[in-house]
Amino acid sequence: MAHQLRDRKVAILATDGVERVELEEPRGALHGAGAKTDVLSIHPGEIQARQGDLNSAGTFSVDRLVSDASTDDYDALLLPGGTMNPDQLRVNQDAVGFVKAFVDTGKPVATICHGPWTLAEADVVRGRRLTSWPSIRTDLRNAGAEVVDEEVVIDGQFTSSRSPDDLPAFCAAIVEQFAQAGSPVSDA
Repeated sequence: MAHQLRDRKVAILATDGVERVELEEPRGALHGAGAKTDVLSIHPGEIQARQGDLNSAGTFSVDRLVSDASTDDYDALLLPGGTMNPDQLRVNQDAVGFVKAFVDTGKPVATICHGPWTLAEADVVRGRRLTSWPSIRTDLRNAGAEVVDEEVVIDGQFTSSRSPDDLPAFCAAIVEQFAQAGSPVSDA
């Protein structure tokens, strides 16, 4: 099972303020299952990570600008949280457009903590069942989602979790969900 995501490529959309553990642990689980990942962002270079939103927690290298990315290049999408990260993404036209286009493909999307804010902005949560960090649940309800308080929620192409405390279950769930998705994108 260590290679169940071989030949799969996952886009991780994040920017400054991303909660380090919410990018690092899922990416590690995906790599451990054989996937390749790209960190997409709204600016080149590096993005600043945070721990608990308040403390600086190093950086991540940006692999590609979201404005230059195509949904055709990826088999799945990961939206980590941190308060500042999705708050910046949801006001960026390229990021919101990519998320909307990705959801429209029907490919799997995983999100944790504050990550669903970008999904709400892309207007893709109406009628979907999700969980999130408590402070954005009203925003998700206002965007038409059914919001629940559970460790991991799977609804069709969406997998969501509430917080870093849920990471073990979230990581296992995204590997399984991403593996069940259709044929991998070819590198041709």
